[in-house]
Amino acid sequence: MSVFCEVPQAVPVAVFKLTQDFTNDKDPNKVNLGVGAYRTDEGQPWVLPVVKKVEKLIVHDDRLNHEYLPILGLPEFRSSASKIALGDDSPAIHESRVGAVQCLGGTGALKIGAEFLRRFYNGNNNTKTPVYVSAPTWENHNAVFANAGFDDVRPYKYWDAKKRGLDLDGFLGDLESCPEHSIFVLHACAHNPTGTDPTQEQWMQIAEVMMRRKLFVFFDSAYQGFASGCLDKDAWAVRYFVSMGFEMFCAQSFSKNFGLYNERVGNLTIVAQDADNLKRILSQMEKIVRTTWSNPPSQGARVVAVTLNTPELFSEWKDNVKTMADRVLLMRDQLQAKLQALGTPGTWDHITQQIGMFSFTGLNAQQVEYMIKERHVYLMASGRINMCGLTTKNISYVAESIHEAVTRVQ
Repeated sequence: MSVFCEVPQAVPVAVFKLTQDFTNDKDPNKVNLGVGAYRTDEGQPWVLPVVKKVEKLIVHDDRLNHEYLPILGLPEFRSSASKIALGDDSPAIHESRVGAVQCLGGTGALKIGAEFLRRFYNGNNNTKTPVYVSAPTWENHNAVFANAGFDDVRPYKYWDAKKRGLDLDGFLGDLESCPEHSIFVLHACAHNPTGTDPTQEQWMQIAEVMMRRKLFVFFDSAYQGFASGCLDKDAWAVRYFVSMGFEMFCAQSFSKNFGLYNERVGNLTIVAQDADNLKRILSQMEKIVRTTWSNPPSQGARVVAVTLNTPELFSEWKDNVKTMADRVLLMRDQLQAKLQALGTPGTWDHITQQIGMFSFTGLNAQQVEYMIKERHVYLMASGRINMCGLTTKNISYVAESIHEAVTRVQ
């Protein structure tokens, strides 16, 4: 008998199970709106032209080798990644109170941040500090903080299903009623899964309450530039909170905006009160990284660092990012127009009011099941769709499928 005979079978990760079901489907009209990755209008992955260019530069650079990177990562990557989030003119950077840890994607940045906070925030090893994540949120947020040892991961109100938009009153109410020193995970832009972001004025209200109630800000920034096509606009909330004087973390992912999904390029930006606090924070982060992945891989980080630190490549990258963002915006416009032309019951304005890769359609679980089983259109059970899965060839079929699901299934 195996020593592992009592290990239970884990439930498959939903989004990857959906992709497997799509792959196994033989229907010629099948459409995958589940996967969280960019696709061209031909439905294919896109290697950014600037990435191809930089990869060739790296291959032919004889100065490079395969020695270990520092534990905290490639210095030029860390500094340039933080500068993208906070802005070239960030006072926090000029005051030498910003540091960073190169991580394995945005998930790794959340993991290292969570591990540090559990050890050193609100007392030492305080597993009882409440961690608040939006309702709904990216599924990994709950698991990352729970696995880091936090016993109390709670939802905060975010999505108003009735009006298909932000529940600001509920959000602010939870900020007011939660215990002081609670940790709040905030989506910097292009909220996943709803695609609904606070306005700048609403962010200002949120920041005021969080400062007054002594709450810890942990931003997750997975879509900078990808949401609106403008790096600065997508970083507005992060930069505003820094300007208000928050000590905070920001987990950054370069999977979407560089198309480097399998290179696992992430960064944890730390904004401390002063240089002395930063030094001690980074010394402990180094210890955590040492026992987690010891030190990070170089390839993806070099691609990002070379791009961000070379003016002409940086300009080309911004154009590449805008190309992706513009295609998503076009698909939003076309899907909304087609649903309205079909006379699909309900309002569909939220499709164009939302931003980023995902749209929270408002379809219920039964309608989603109909879409998958009867129309072979694959989407998450929550009704979330990846706008990049839409193309000029399949968008009419998808719109007709939504119309059919809404009219036939209540």
